[in-house]
Amino acid sequence: MHEIIAHRHRFRALLSRVRQGAPLSTAIAHPCDELAVAAAVEAAESGLITPIFVGPAAKMRAAAEHAGVELAPYRVVDVPHSHAAAAQAVALVKRGEARLLMKGSLHTDELLHEVCVDGGLRTDRRLSHVYLVDVPHCQRLLLVTDAAINIAPKLMDKRDIIQNAIDLAHIIGIERPKVAVLSAVETINPALPSTVDAAALCKMAERRQIIGGVVDGPLAFDNAIDALAAREKGIASAVAGAADILVAPDLESGNMLAKQLSFLAGAEAAGVVMGAKVPIILSSRADAPRARIASCAVAVLVAQAAGVPALAMAGG
Repeated sequence: MHEIIAHRHRFRALLSRVRQGAPLSTAIAHPCDELAVAAAVEAAESGLITPIFVGPAAKMRAAAEHAGVELAPYRVVDVPHSHAAAAQAVALVKRGEARLLMKGSLHTDELLHEVCVDGGLRTDRRLSHVYLVDVPHCQRLLLVTDAAINIAPKLMDKRDIIQNAIDLAHIIGIERPKVAVLSAVETINPALPSTVDAAALCKMAERRQIIGGVVDGPLAFDNAIDALAAREKGIASAVAGAADILVAPDLESGNMLAKQLSFLAGAEAAGVVMGAKVPIILSSRADAPRARIASCAVAVLVAQAAGVPALAMAGG
């Protein structure tokens, strides 16, 4: 099982925690290209999910034919366009017919709009995306956030972003994750608002407005990751050089960091959206199928931790 990503030992260990038994039904919004359809079917064949394909049926079946996979074993919900697919996928989750939500080949904003409308899938927590990144030569999984949803998060947004990442860290087995709030420097400089936010977030953690982890910042990327760089700069910190969670100051920097790790350092990445009523699999259309499968596995772990029941859907 999961042979496609078995060469990554940390992801292999993580995936081994996905219990055997009935997969989780997953509403896939507008999977109308080969990658989206093939990844969903492969995740189903791996025992992770039971997909419900929501979109224009003719387009989805054409994509499946080009990908060399069959949709016949799975439920297909025919709707006319991507907006209707997003709305119907969210509705399936709200009715309890699906336990996970997955983005197909539509824009992220289009799907999240339906998630966030009144009566959708929002909670009191702000939504944020967390990448789990397995970097060669790094001794631990890294969590990078937020690289996909919050463009210019304000202080209280960052509080939720950190809490979401800590919650995910607990689920994957990091009991007390070390959280580095990143900036360009390690000292507080009012000219760099991210350093001021970092200082406030540290105090919020001291006052238990953020719980379950150790928060420090501002830290630059080098001394957040590398213990020698932290020592050379004289930084005394439980987080410096040992960070599990890297909190980017904005989406641009987070996105560039995650993609640099993937494309230059050969990292494997899996991502999930936290903070909604169910986990949301928000893979990029540029992701390899193995990354999409890994993201499905992480979402299943999150759902299992929340006590979301398994429900196998078939036919249609």
